[in-house]
Amino acid sequence: MKTSLIAAALAASMVSGSVYADVDISGFASVVGGKVISGEGVPEFGLEPTFLANYPIVGFYEEDWSFKPDSKYGLQISADLTEGLTATAQVVGRGADDFNAEFEWAYLSYTLNEHWTLQAGKKRLPLYYYSDFFDVSYAYLWIRPAADNYTWQIFNYNGVNAQFNYQVNDWTVSGNIYTGREDDTENKLLSEFFGSQPIREIWKNIVGGVLSLNRDWLDLRFTYMTYQNERYRNGVKVTWDGDDSRRGKFAGLSANIDYNNWVVLTEFNRLTLDGGDFDTYLLSAGYRVGQWTPFISFADFDSESEMHSTSSIGARWDFHSSAAFKVQYDDVTDDGINGQMVAGDSKAITFGIDLVF
Repeated sequence: MKTSLIAAALAASMVSGSVYADVDISGFASVVGGKVISGEGVPEFGLEPTFLANYPIVGFYEEDWSFKPDSKYGLQISADLTEGLTATAQVVGRGADDFNAEFEWAYLSYTLNEHWTLQAGKKRLPLYYYSDFFDVSYAYLWIRPAADNYTWQIFNYNGVNAQFNYQVNDWTVSGNIYTGREDDTENKLLSEFFGSQPIREIWKNIVGGVLSLNRDWLDLRFTYMTYQNERYRNGVKVTWDGDDSRRGKFAGLSANIDYNNWVVLTEFNRLTLDGGDFDTYLLSAGYRVGQWTPFISFADFDSESEMHSTSSIGARWDFHSSAAFKVQYDDVTDDGINGQMVAGDSKAITFGIDLVF
């Protein structure tokens, strides 16, 4: 189902909203600045000292101060069309894209009963724990989840999914079953940062599922997805060992604790592609002291030749019920070999305000 059709349906429902729909509008924004304090870059690629903060949208800092890489704004519009039918759209503008507004989400939801909801349209691919609310930085501890863990080229998909929610004794059991595809005609990460030619990245035959278990202070999440990858470089189809497509399998586990004043966040993921494994993980801990939550974090990406990690320290200050100030120091080590360096070693400082409205 095309995004434009969903968006048109939503817009139509709003024209006479008082008659046909109950429309809810919410939003979020982040104003973040930062710079590279020191770094090596990758001289063989002609890359100056760089801190790649966000892989999919290619948000990166250099030695001059910048407020673009992590800054963004978004509006979410939800129209209740009654009898269980809802239309939702989310428009996001990012500094890394010169703040141009684009539809990130546009989908229809139909509530079957108190446990199951069907959805169709464009949504965020639910690979990681923070995928569904990745753009709403106010919802998590750091300025951004570590790029070593949130690193893949595709982050949205067009398709259908079924969400469920049950209460089993003291446990809340929820999840999502989905299928679809994504065709990114000019993938930004592959075209601009890792190459100079237009790269068309296709993930098709996507099939995946998410299972979440929550009880009191413990939150567990399991995820699995398989997909078929096709790629075109400058209009020519890419082959891998003579095949014009390849199958990827992604599995992940998250275990998070929010107990008294302690917050412990973990995430472990593996992508199996071309017979090789790409392993990533994130470990983070914070402790609330009044309105402040200082934290430390470590993330790692490990494959046969691409290897990098980020150590972070920072603090979140909840100075307002709808806004938080954050400051973060990141130390990146890039140990890639055989031309698989990403951006080289770097140390960077970022700070900013996240808010919801």
